[in-house]
Amino acid sequence: MAEVTGDRTAEAVVRAQEAIARHARLVDDFPSPGIAFKDLTPVLADAEGLSAIVTALTHGCTDIDLVAGIDARGFLLGGAVARELGVGVLAVRKGGKLPPPVHSITYDLEYGTATLEIPADDGLGLSGMRVLLVDDVLATGGTAVAAADLLNRTGASVVGVAVIMELSGLRGRETIARGLGAGVPVHSVALDA
Repeated sequence: MAEVTGDRTAEAVVRAQEAIARHARLVDDFPSPGIAFKDLTPVLADAEGLSAIVTALTHGCTDIDLVAGIDARGFLLGGAVARELGVGVLAVRKGGKLPPPVHSITYDLEYGTATLEIPADDGLGLSGMRVLLVDDVLATGGTAVAAADLLNRTGASVVGVAVIMELSGLRGRETIARGLGAGVPVHSVALDA
């Protein structure tokens, strides 16, 4: 595993925050009236921004065996973070996207329910693996908790959550602490209140 602590990743956090400030675009009334959506797509399209974010997402990571990227932007980030850490990557997919057999979990959202799935192939060997969950945004925390529950059912252990941006007003960090335990660190590169 690559060295992921110290000055290199701390410096990347600063560069990533600067890239977010420079390139993120604010979209009013999306996905519904009254919501101001911060689009990170331009940040990830910038080579320096992407590089800084990937390294920043590894800040503080130690003893990780696998990165799990949450559908869909977590896939994009998860593969790059896994490569940076020198480990493999697993896609946590939305329901109905994988061929059977699958492990699945259905969970409540603020506007309905959703399902997440991972392959139920014994060849994956998830039991005993220490997993870092990666996604673009932490909002209410429900998706991260559901993904962690799904992985934990396989015998894996989610030992951290890393996101580009945390919407701190939605208290997702508290949801993760309640669902996964206060000892599971949550690393967000940037906060958006």
